[in-house]
This record gives sequence, C-alpha cells and structure tokens, in this order.
Amino acid sequence: MNLHPMKLVTIVCEAVLEERIVEVLHESGANGHTAFDVRGSGRQGQRSADLVESGNVQIDVIAKPSVAETLLARLHRDFFQDYAMVAYESEVQVMRPEKF
Repeated sequence: MNLHPMKLVTIVCEAVLEERIVEVLHESGANGHTAFDVRGSGRQGQRSADLVESGNVQIDVIAKPSVAETLLARLHRDFFQDYAMVAYESEVQVMRPEKF
C-alpha cells in the first residue's frame, strides 16, 4: 500500500461564509472539500448549529502542501480580521493522490 503525504486544512467559520470560502478554495487550487454544520463555544461565546445566521460550518480540504499554504494565506488576508474563523493544517497521508 502506497501512501502519499498531503495537508488537511480545517476551517471553522460562520456558516454564512461557506459559499465565499468555497470560492476561495477553488481559486487557491483545491479540488474538493467536505462541509458540515458544527456547534461549540470559545472566545466568541456559544455557537449553535440551529440557525444559519448564528451557526458555524466546518470545511475540510485535503490538498498538496503548496495549495494548503496558498489557501491559509488567503484566508488570513481576506477573512481573519472581520470574521469569527479558525483555520489549521494537519499532516495526512492519502492513497489516491491524483484526487487532490
């Protein structure tokens, strides 16, 4: 079994940003993503997944390291100052690198 190193970028943000974030993913070179509603609490207070207007979404993207770097830089530049958002990168290994 051959595994290939990639990056997993996880973004947790206000649900109303999902469409804009997906555009940035594509512009940064990502080939796909997975998104789901999430809830929790943090410095910004409690966030519920009940209403889109007040909920959060988690978006996961597996990408080549260069794409992950471009994506994180773009998120930082375009969103971090004005929106409640967390983004982080993890090392992963995939079996079908051509998908990413």
